[in-house]
Amino acid sequence: MRIGSYLRQAGGRAAGAARALGSGVLGLALPPTCISCGDITGVAGGLCGTCWSKLSFISRPFCERTGAPFVHDAGLTIHPDALDDPPAFDRARAAVTFDAVARDLVHKLKYADRLDLAAPLARMMAQAGGDVLPDADLLLPVPLHPFRLWRRRFNQAALLGRHLSRATGVPQRADLLKRRRVTSSQTRLGKMERRENVAGAFALCGNAASVLAGRRVLLVDDVYTTGATLDACARVLRRAGVSGVDALTFARVVDFA
Repeated sequence: MRIGSYLRQAGGRAAGAARALGSGVLGLALPPTCISCGDITGVAGGLCGTCWSKLSFISRPFCERTGAPFVHDAGLTIHPDALDDPPAFDRARAAVTFDAVARDLVHKLKYADRLDLAAPLARMMAQAGGDVLPDADLLLPVPLHPFRLWRRRFNQAALLGRHLSRATGVPQRADLLKRRRVTSSQTRLGKMERRENVAGAFALCGNAASVLAGRRVLLVDDVYTTGATLDACARVLRRAGVSGVDALTFARVVDFA
């Protein structure tokens, strides 16, 4: 028995060494490249210096409610728009503004099957969500309609949430909230049109209310545009009796006009 165990251990070590050698050879043959432009980089799953410099990371001062960055530091903590028309969620945070590089990364993830991008995007989200993630009891990805999920084969929000869950230990539940009707693309819609487009589009799944009651939830999505989708989801969760709702996205559309 001891001889057999020794042989199995030796075989495992040999297999591990072979995998490491193979990975090293592959690294020499295919050096790591920038996840945006494809140029050679020093680290796999990262950005080259040029693309990194083109990302606009969101930092304070920003609206503590919606996460919208202020053009100037006027000592405000809540944007006047959020006071006049407060969202159903408590706080929203995003890692970067939705500029060229961020748009490229999101589109590659969603439309070009670059699922490998979810991990580095989620790492940036974890940094941006430093003040909302510790309060979360559950991560809830914004759901896709079943037909759209069938066509795309994955939900990018759930994929981002999965990596966030692994990094933070906050469990993700993708079975509590559903999109019950197909909504038209939000891309070319204005703020009020977006709100009307998603009104009533979301609902709880089964006995979700019993799971959600009294818990603080963090909604996860790829892009915050006007906040209409996150707001619609938050309204459903409020009715379920959650103690609070925050939101975290990779990118955020910012209008500095």
